[in-house]
Amino acid sequence: MTFSLIMFYVLAAMILFGALKTVTVKNPVHAALYLVLTFCVSALMWMLMQAEFLGITLVLVYVGAVMVLFLFVVMMLNIDIEEMRAGFWRHAPVAGLVGVLMSVALILILVNPKTNLAAFGAMKEIPADYSNVRDLGNQLYTTYLLPFELAGVLLVLGMVAAIALVHRKTFNPKAINPADQVKVNAKEGRLRMVKMEAVRPSETAGETDSDGKEEGKA
Repeated sequence: MTFSLIMFYVLAAMILFGALKTVTVKNPVHAALYLVLTFCVSALMWMLMQAEFLGITLVLVYVGAVMVLFLFVVMMLNIDIEEMRAGFWRHAPVAGLVGVLMSVALILILVNPKTNLAAFGAMKEIPADYSNVRDLGNQLYTTYLLPFELAGVLLVLGMVAAIALVHRKTFNPKAINPADQVKVNAKEGRLRMVKMEAVRPSETAGETDSDGKEEGKA
């Protein structure tokens, strides 16, 4: 067993551990920190596969920017953990079914002889002037353009779902419900302007004027 293979199994075990702890810990701050650990070890895995650009990008973009932002947002939000977990067991069967289907799909892709993803073999030696950035860009925007676009859509959906879950019961007094607006008719529920005559207060003795001087009795 070579050193690269040993490092691969060690890093893979650390990635699985960090991913499981991310979704199982109760504290959201701890979950974000475990996700940072998962990203850092994944970057080491990319570097082991001679994809230094992907590893550095993963650390700089996700760990250095996105996860730090998520961590500060989670720390500033006063999230009620018990309220967030209130509907966990109600949606657990559907989530488990989706997880099993995704696992089966990934396993079928890995063991499929046409894809040959399960047998990577030894890493090939690359020349010193080889640019993996150029090769990655060519493959990403030509061969794998559709999966790349779908990944962007999934990221946007995940962000919208996270915002909706956090603020699903947050009361906003400035929020406007369009359904209530269309129910309003011309006679009820609208602002009515009423014209009123100006009322001048009667002048009495001892009343002060605008300059602060006491007025005499008229």
